[in-house]
Amino acid sequence: MRTGLIMLCLAYVLSQFFRAFLAVLSGALARDIGTGPDDLATASGLWFLAFAAMQLPVGWALDRIGPRRTAATLLLLGGGGGAALFALATSPLHIKLAMLLIGIGCSPVLMASYYIFAREFPPARFATLAALMLGVGSVGNLVASYPTALAVDLIGWRGSLAALSGLSIAVAAGILLTVRDPVTIHHDHKGSVFELLKLPVMWAILPMMAVNYAPAGALRGLWAGPYLNDVFAMNAVQVGQATLIMGVAMIAGTLCYGPMDRIFGTRKWVVFFGNIGCFAALAALILLISDNVVLSIALIALIGFLGASFPLIIAHGRGFFPDHLVGRGVTLMNLFGIGGVGLMQFASGRIHQDMVGTSPTAPYTAIFGFFAVALLAGTLIYLFSRDSAN
Repeated sequence: MRTGLIMLCLAYVLSQFFRAFLAVLSGALARDIGTGPDDLATASGLWFLAFAAMQLPVGWALDRIGPRRTAATLLLLGGGGGAALFALATSPLHIKLAMLLIGIGCSPVLMASYYIFAREFPPARFATLAALMLGVGSVGNLVASYPTALAVDLIGWRGSLAALSGLSIAVAAGILLTVRDPVTIHHDHKGSVFELLKLPVMWAILPMMAVNYAPAGALRGLWAGPYLNDVFAMNAVQVGQATLIMGVAMIAGTLCYGPMDRIFGTRKWVVFFGNIGCFAALAALILLISDNVVLSIALIALIGFLGASFPLIIAHGRGFFPDHLVGRGVTLMNLFGIGGVGLMQFASGRIHQDMVGTSPTAPYTAIFGFFAVALLAGTLIYLFSRDSAN
C-alpha cells in the first residue's frame, strides 16, 4: 500500500503541475501559436470543468471498480494523450482540447488516495492524511513555476510537454502495478450521489467547497502571470519566481490546515476564519493593485496560503458520509471544488476580454473583485453549516 500511495502521490504531482503551468507558458504560446489570455483562461477552465465533470463517474468507479484501475486507465489515456496533443499543438484550439483531455486524465488521482484514506485509516486522521497528500503533491505546483520556465528555455515548450507525456504514461503503469484496492463493501442499499445531495447538512458546505479554491487556483493557474506582466512588466523567468513563491505558500497552507481540526477541536471555524482571511488578502490586493510589486507578490502568496483549506472542507463533509458512499461523497465535493474553479475561470476570461483596452490594472481589479465577492458569499453561507466530529 505504501508504494501504491507513493505512485498516486506522483500522479498528483502531475495533476498539480498541469493545473498551474499555463501561467509560465503564456508568453511562449502567444509568440508561437497566437494564444491570448482569454484563450488560456478558456483552456484552464476546460481543464477544471473536465476534471469536475469526471468526478461523478470516478466516484462510481472507486466504489465499484476500485482506485487502481480507475486512476491508471484515465491517467494513461487522458494525461499521456493530452500532453502529447499539447506538444504537437499548432493553434489555440489544440491547446484547449489538450487541456480538456489532461483534466480527464488527472481527475481520479487525488480522490483515489482520499478513498484509500477513508477506507483504510481512522476517520480522525483523514484531514491530516488528506492535507499531507495535497501538500506533498503540490510539489507539482512548484515545478510548474520557475523550473518550467528554465525547461522551456532549454528544450522548448514542445519538448517539455513531450517529456511530460512519457512521464504520465510511466506513472500510470506504476499505479496499475502497485496500488492495492480496499476490500469492496457489499451493501443491500446501493445508494447514489443524489442520496448525499438530499442531506441538508451538505447544503451549506458545498457552496463553500465551490468557492474556497477558486481565487488561489485561478491566480496560480493563470492570472498571476498576465497580471505581473501587464502591470509590472515582469518577464517569464520573473513570473516563474513569483509563482514559485505562491506555490510554496500554498503547500505551507495545506500542511498547516491539516492538523488544525484536531488542535482546535473544530473543522467549521478553522475553515471559516481561514477563508475570511483569504477574502481580506484579495481585498488588499485590489486596493493596492499597482503600488508595489513585492507587496503584490506577498499578497498573492498570502491568498495561496489562506486559500488552502480544501482538504479540511472535504474532511468536514466526510464526517456525514455513509461508508458505502465514501467514493461518491469525496468526489461529489471535489466536483464542487474543481468545478467552481472552472466556471469562475471561464467568467474571468470573459471579464478580461471585455476590459481589454482600458487601463493596465482595470481587468485585474475586476477579476480579483469577482473572486473576492464569490468567496465572501460562499463563506457567509458556510456560517450555517454544522460542525462534524473529529
